[in-house]
Amino acid sequence: MMLVLAAALAIVVQDHTPLRAAAQSGATELTTLWQGDVLEVRGERAGYVQVYNYRRERGGYLRSDAIRPLGLTANDAPELLAVLRFLRETRGSEALGISYGAAYLKAVPPQSLTAEPLEAIARMAERLADAASGTTNSAADVGAHLDVASQFGIHMRSFERNGRIQVCYDGELFQRVLMLSAAHAEERALAALGLTRPECIDPALGAAPRLNLDRERSAVLDGIAERDLTPLTRSRLHARRATVWASLAFELAHSGAAPAAAGQRALTELLGVQTRDLGEDLKFEYADAAVRVSAIRWAPVPAKQPEGFTLSTAPGDLGQTCVALRTPPSGAAPLVQRCTYGVPWMASAQLIAQGQVVVLAVQPLESWRELWIFHKRAETWVVDVLPPGTDDPEEGFIEYAGYVPGTRRLLVASELKNRGHFRRTFAELRIDDLVTIRQASSPELLRDFGRWQDVQWRRDTLALH
Repeated sequence: MMLVLAAALAIVVQDHTPLRAAAQSGATELTTLWQGDVLEVRGERAGYVQVYNYRRERGGYLRSDAIRPLGLTANDAPELLAVLRFLRETRGSEALGISYGAAYLKAVPPQSLTAEPLEAIARMAERLADAASGTTNSAADVGAHLDVASQFGIHMRSFERNGRIQVCYDGELFQRVLMLSAAHAEERALAALGLTRPECIDPALGAAPRLNLDRERSAVLDGIAERDLTPLTRSRLHARRATVWASLAFELAHSGAAPAAAGQRALTELLGVQTRDLGEDLKFEYADAAVRVSAIRWAPVPAKQPEGFTLSTAPGDLGQTCVALRTPPSGAAPLVQRCTYGVPWMASAQLIAQGQVVVLAVQPLESWRELWIFHKRAETWVVDVLPPGTDDPEEGFIEYAGYVPGTRRLLVASELKNRGHFRRTFAELRIDDLVTIRQASSPELLRDFGRWQDVQWRRDTLALH
């Protein structure tokens, strides 16, 4: 965090503030200043202030009501901290709050520095990054606010995710909070949450680096003591741990390692979330965790074989796993085979429809699980893939929930995140062509779910959370 030292400083408090060539409203506009811009004051004239902006290397005049004087001495520190406390929860004022926070860090004596201003600045930087990723703020304002924040050492990372640009704060100040021994438990927990956001992981990261990153994320979260946390932060911590351990379970299974312990930890952490403590604004964090844990739900369960058939896996092309369905003896040619770059959860295999259909959960991505349906079509065995949804969804799962006897109709449950919103669906569909016969947002609204839902599914599913 650096500020320009000058005899008299001021901070711009209004967006779209024109810097003019002379002290009058009709003078030529030289540039536009934004909230948080720091200026050197060089004089006053008729309601205007003569200033110089070092970031743009340009001087000029602006109305005096658009700025506030800025002191950087130890005596100014309490007033700067008061303004920072006011602005840290004020949406749309992140650039201004970061600027005041930087001024406070310059003014406060080192022996008096606590974690509070570091956490506040980091939280505002995080909100600013979220705005840059797509909110109601105009793109021009957000871009200008990012430029203001960057002069104080606030760095952002960006990458493409689901067809849009994701902007994320690099977390430097969150890391400094974790390093401060005097930081309170709540401050440490919020810093850990800021450093472990799943949407801020570059999707282009390779498998080995991703596994190492998630191990680091789990260590950061496990290093937070829960005893002195607010109920809200405690539940957020459990939800975040659940998402990280779900990712670890998938990555371990994908690399051929045992995922059971990681999968069980993910389920345990999810059960530790008290949704009533999250409130309406943060319930999406639990929904996100529930979808991700649902995707690896079979990780702690031992593999099994559907009665009368053998499902086996074998390496395919580089990175692929091929699943083959056979009838005994096991050495016979497969009835059908399909390959995937994901993880087939063999514990989910289930025989239904009087022995004519086998269903299997397959997870191609860490937060995406499909349903494979092995069945006969015109005396030939085929494998149909049933995804949770289409139209570029972000994450989701679909699972077998029951079978309606004598109809070749399958009951399925799914949950999908699309454009930031979660949608849960229960449906009845034809096995032969996967056409949906009827669907609803609750199983109670479908008669066949009440009569024919699978007992084991009802007991173990997370789709009813």
